[in-house]
Amino acid sequence: MRYLKTSEAATLLNVSPNTLRAWERRFDFPKPQRSPGRHRLYTHGEVAALRDALQEGLSISSAVSRAREGLAADTNSLIGALVSYERERADSAIEAALALRSVERSVEEVLLPSLDEIARKHTVESATWAFAAHWAADWLRRATRLAPAPVRPLSIVLGDASRDELDPDAPHIRALELLCLRAGLKLLSLSARGVAGIGDAVAVHRPNLVVVAGGHIDDDTVARWAYAIRLAVGPLPVAVYRRGAQRTRVRGTGNAVLPLGAGEAQRRLVELAETDASGRAGAHIASRAAGI
Repeated sequence: MRYLKTSEAATLLNVSPNTLRAWERRFDFPKPQRSPGRHRLYTHGEVAALRDALQEGLSISSAVSRAREGLAADTNSLIGALVSYERERADSAIEAALALRSVERSVEEVLLPSLDEIARKHTVESATWAFAAHWAADWLRRATRLAPAPVRPLSIVLGDASRDELDPDAPHIRALELLCLRAGLKLLSLSARGVAGIGDAVAVHRPNLVVVAGGHIDDDTVARWAYAIRLAVGPLPVAVYRRGAQRTRVRGTGNAVLPLGAGEAQRRLVELAETDASGRAGAHIASRAAGI
């Protein structure tokens, strides 16, 4: 993935950086990411698509629409490959998306919407869904293996409460795991069914918060799992992800319901983990000052 600084993107579009930022505010396109230093980084594919549309003599609003239409074609391409049971074609479709977007945006804007559309049209009981879900799980696992090593002093334990790979929430959970890892978080993903030995696992991992993801496993089982973690490491904030509108409470402290979108959920988790880490650091400093 090639990224452009603001000045580089503006030069490619033959406009000033101020004009580029004005387009971003008005049209939300091209949509930058942020570097660790909070500087704008534009994907080359989006900027190039906008440049090509402008060179056709279109107005900026029409050029943005044209560029977006071209990017939207990636979703249609992936859906077409999956409903045709063509694994290599699906791989090519997601690779084409990655040529224009970051991994995060390819997952959020192409992969997950494509799966949601297949589940809606074909139902999760269909062979089409089974193929699509298996392909997505395999691709997300590969992407997870390539994620960089953790760089933040923040740790999360995720309890997977989905049914299996064919659970419609499963791709979203795997996507959340991937995005957390790519954000530099340390992540330990476990089944929310597994209580035996969990104390040893979390003692090594030393999490800042716990996430319960998925709605298949019943509340009592999930509560036992969360309680076992609490016994091992003490009270921790608990967040729930895609657990269902009526099942958002897990016994613990600081419960939070995460947004349904994997990207928004990951950003909220970073906020929660950072808040917990700051609180613990403050408490430690206070204890030392008091001679405790």
